[in-house]
Amino acid sequence: MRHYEIVFLVHPSQSEQVPAMLDRYRINLEARGGQIHRLEDWGRRQLAYPINKVHKAHYVLMNVECDAEALAELESAFRFNDAVLRNMIIKRDCAVTEPSPLLKSEDERDGSDEEGGGQRGERRPRRSDDSGEGRSAPREASAE
Repeated sequence: MRHYEIVFLVHPSQSEQVPAMLDRYRINLEARGGQIHRLEDWGRRQLAYPINKVHKAHYVLMNVECDAEALAELESAFRFNDAVLRNMIIKRDCAVTEPSPLLKSEDERDGSDEEGGGQRGERRPRRSDDSGEGRSAPREASAE
């Protein structure tokens, strides 16, 4: 069986239906001998460009191992589901199980909020002049 990475976008008005959709896709894959190695729900995010006059969508990432028949069934499920705006399926060489960079960055951001660090880094020390005064005195105009 081959490994695939699948990303699909769900219409934002159907976000509450995503868990049921994922269960349906998981059951369909496992019934045909497939396996899900990674499943990430990225939530509602801004689109780079509008799709059917929609500016946000619910993103889902899956890494699966399945045969061609199960993949074709999954593709047709995406195609005939009006809630799925777009999908992308990429063949991978091996199973990917570690969290995606997007999920890692969200976890780091959530951790920094708890510490009170926020999203901004620490401030750099103030630059001072060679004289050590900080600001130089205003120049006087020379009279000629």
